[in-house]
Amino acid sequence: MTRSYFIVLAILLFLFGLVLYLSRQQAAVPVGPQGQLLEKNQGKLPARQSRATPEGESGFREVTEVSAQRMMVATANGHASRAGMEILKAGGNAVDAAIAAQMVLNVVEPQSSGIGGGAFLLHWDAAAKKLSSHDGREVAPALADEKLFLRPDGSALGFGEAVRSGRSIGVPGVVAMLAQLHDAHGKLPWAQLFEPAIRLARAGFPLSPRLHKMLGDKGKDFFNSAGQALFFDESGAALPVGTVLKYPELAASFELIADKGAAGFYQGELAAAIVAAGQAAPGEPSRISLDDLQAYRAIERPAVCGLYLTYKVCGMGLPSSGGMTTLMILNMIAPLPLGSEVTAEALHLIAEAEKLAFADRGRYMADPDFVAPPMGLLDAQYLDGRRQLIDASQAMEEAAPGTPPEASKTQLGRDGTVEIGGTSHLSIIDGAGNIISMTSSIEGAFGSGQMVKGFLLNNQLTDFSFKPADEEGRVIANRVAPNKRPRSSMAPTLVFDAAGAPRVIVGSPGGSRIIGYVVKALVAHLNWGMGPQEAVALFNFGSRNGPFELEVRPESAAFAAPLEALGQVVKPSVMTSGLQMIVIDEAGLRGGADPRREGVVLGE
Repeated sequence: MTRSYFIVLAILLFLFGLVLYLSRQQAAVPVGPQGQLLEKNQGKLPARQSRATPEGESGFREVTEVSAQRMMVATANGHASRAGMEILKAGGNAVDAAIAAQMVLNVVEPQSSGIGGGAFLLHWDAAAKKLSSHDGREVAPALADEKLFLRPDGSALGFGEAVRSGRSIGVPGVVAMLAQLHDAHGKLPWAQLFEPAIRLARAGFPLSPRLHKMLGDKGKDFFNSAGQALFFDESGAALPVGTVLKYPELAASFELIADKGAAGFYQGELAAAIVAAGQAAPGEPSRISLDDLQAYRAIERPAVCGLYLTYKVCGMGLPSSGGMTTLMILNMIAPLPLGSEVTAEALHLIAEAEKLAFADRGRYMADPDFVAPPMGLLDAQYLDGRRQLIDASQAMEEAAPGTPPEASKTQLGRDGTVEIGGTSHLSIIDGAGNIISMTSSIEGAFGSGQMVKGFLLNNQLTDFSFKPADEEGRVIANRVAPNKRPRSSMAPTLVFDAAGAPRVIVGSPGGSRIIGYVVKALVAHLNWGMGPQEAVALFNFGSRNGPFELEVRPESAAFAAPLEALGQVVKPSVMTSGLQMIVIDEAGLRGGADPRREGVVLGE
């Protein structure tokens, strides 16, 4: 070969390498200060708007609205809905049905919720005409501190690094919450409520397309050895759709809890296994101890309620920001001209109210046992003033937090929390009119990836702000502290009419987008007259005090240009809600399940 041949070859190889380098630089997604992914051209947005990807999309189904007269169960999976109905037909009430459905969700939807996680729940006692709300949120261990997610040099861990470490695991709360609720309101024996989940875990079920896709998206290496052995084949590929998936270890765990109650989870064999799994997690070990598990307590908290149009809307109080933020948004938009159908102008007004509410949420909302929330956040006069900041003809770039009564915004810092969504929701009404609206979670899809005794442990502590203070040295409300509960966005919701009768049961998964999903469903039904199925299927939209996020759907495309004309920075997005909505009216019950997931509504 001639010398010129090698010169030409060298030049070609250099040019190829240069093109490859430049293409990678152009395609690279910048990384934020907590390791979260940033969208291109998003440099002007605050760090809290940079979101890790929540549970992804797995198709859009055609779902028909379901009608019934006496009872209804709407959950994220048909197996869970059937378990709930089985319990109702056996004489159980809404509390019993919710427990049975949640345990089955742990089997068929392990990416979203389970006994290794937590939950928030609203309960309506029809006979007593009493609404109660229950906090089963995970808790930071006693040995946690504000440096939990900081390196020795003071820099924050990367988000993915933190998720897979033992440091992300909070003390699970859902078992304690459900046991407490059953002690007060359950009708059937506790052990009977575990029978559907135990049967399904032992017999197995066909692995669904959604679960297959979620596993493929995460990959084998996300899981510990127990998770890898359960969900992946020898080549490292996710098990094929239709594979009969069995959970003998989970069935044994359920049997232990069914026999011993909550103590079977928080003490003894399962508690020891949770602590050991946290210690063996990659990276930094968990700080959870046996004492932390034994000390866990679910809390009954006051529900937060407010007026919207002619209705009373009630949600979960802090440490879930979902109820309060939803009410702030609804209060601000109530007098605005939203019209009787979907328009770009109405979407703009809703998004502007959401920006204002999210600004206050980030500044003030956290575990109320550690950071006293300003009572004025729902003050009518304060929200009237916030509403005046909405311009019907021009979008604001970013809303600043206000100063509600009894608060000074200089006392707390600019939030830097990142939320992702591995979460599920169920709505249930029994034949006596008792109601459950429950949202449960293990945080990101498949939680921390640490499987123990057949269930996955959460990564809920990454819902704290990794840094305890902002750039100006002001402490952040949602910073880590021992025995503190991280702020949530879960928003189980009930709507009552002017006479005090329940009319709507709704909630959704979706990380910090949950709030917007619930607002969308309520406005679609109460303002625009949509039935529950049409309301949950409507394209998602909203703002978390950043761009206008618009779900990529054929029917949403026509709204982009009018919104941009109003100054909105439209960001086409995958917005995988999981709304489960039941409407109660004179004709009976009507239910809708989100077509973006595997939800099923059953009724009689």
